Amino acid sequence: MAGVTRVEWGPVVEAVEAAQRGDAASARATLERRWQESAPEEHAVRCVVAHYLADLQDDLDAEIAWDERALESLPHVRDEDVAGLGIASAAGFAPSLHLNLGDGYLRRGDVDLARRHLDAGTRTLGALGEDPYGVMIRRGFERLATRIESPDALPRRR
Repeated sequence: MAGVTRVEWGPVVEAVEAAQRGDAASARATLERRWQESAPEEHAVRCVVAHYLADLQDDLDAEIAWDERALESLPHVRDEDVAGLGIASAAGFAPSLHLNLGDGYLRRGDVDLARRHLDAGTRTLGALGEDPYGVMIRRGFERLATRIESPDALPRRR
């Protein structure tokens, strides 16, 4: 297909697998290197790498910043850009990104921003299938909604 840039996902997949095995330091280093090597217009790479880097942060503000970067890149990602990852739809990233941001903002005590991402993400749930991943993300939204509406579950701001 003309105009489609083929992304080499191998290092990203290997880094995610390393993180899943508990080697967060190696995974973070590989993903940070891949981020540095990517050009600003490589939206698919930046979206996916930022999405996984967010999960590897020790600092909540850094985690949120990576999630924000991922969401900023998402509108420019095409389905064919992520096909090499076995992902059928770029739109399928949106629910997870909004869920992560909603959770991060809530943990930081920013309830209004958490609620905005809950609402935005809920509107994107149609992009998910009825597979285990879709079920997991939908349940995540249910838990986030419960946490937002439960004053006892909210973090105390200092």
